[in-house]
Amino acid sequence: MGEHFTTNQAAAAAFGEAVFDQHSIGSTNITWAPDAGVGWVSGRGDPRRVYAHYSTRDDVWMVAAGLRFHFGAADAWFAPFFASVQPTLHTGHTPALSGCYEFTLTFGWQFQHWMIGVRHSSNANTHLPNLGESMLVAGITF
Repeated sequence: MGEHFTTNQAAAAAFGEAVFDQHSIGSTNITWAPDAGVGWVSGRGDPRRVYAHYSTRDDVWMVAAGLRFHFGAADAWFAPFFASVQPTLHTGHTPALSGCYEFTLTFGWQFQHWMIGVRHSSNANTHLPNLGESMLVAGITF
């Protein structure tokens, strides 16, 4: 969570995500695949941390659907890298996730049965406050 909330304020989070078949964009080496997911970000549990009338205590459940993009030929060394963008609906209201919807961007690397990435959810300044949630994500893939 942005600003002064980042100091010693880690939060537990869990996500499940499904990525579907890839499709080429014309004759380019760019592919796209639909992806959808659900997630949970725990509240910080500190009643003293309030920002613009939003508490850090709320747990937030999220549901998202969007597109994942891969760049390069299938045998290129950088082919496992991806970028995804997902419009996201959620419950709860915190200084980081203050509206009813957010936009989630993920940049990562997926190889065989695991992935690692950096994810950021924000409402793109459509509602204040707009601190956003940033996280390092790692997972097992099937």
